[in-house]
Amino acid sequence: MKPTDAELEILHVLWSNGPSTVRQVHDQLSQSREIGYTTALKLMQIMHEKGFVSRDDSAKTHTYTAAVGEDDTQRGLVSRFVETAFRGSASKLVMQVLGQHKASREELDEIKRLLNQLDHDND
Repeated sequence: MKPTDAELEILHVLWSNGPSTVRQVHDQLSQSREIGYTTALKLMQIMHEKGFVSRDDSAKTHTYTAAVGEDDTQRGLVSRFVETAFRGSASKLVMQVLGQHKASREELDEIKRLLNQLDHDND
């Protein structure tokens, strides 16, 4: 199961800030878009039911923690995206991204290092 876009936004807040209350997540999300407190609460309750977050309800204010890792979640989303949008071709994805987005020198150097590492790992 993959998180929705709204759930992914909440996960980003939890990954960045660590365990947080609904109010803290809501305040963070409100800086970039309009979202009601009850909407954030409902989303986080649904995410708890789905297993995306854990909840500590030992105190009056419940604290939520990401129950899924950022790397694992990104890997799953990218894998599914490559399969559905690019028929399994990672090279088509990379070419599309590099053709649409001006990569910085640092990003290009990082991509080259990764490619070299992958090439050496396959030897």
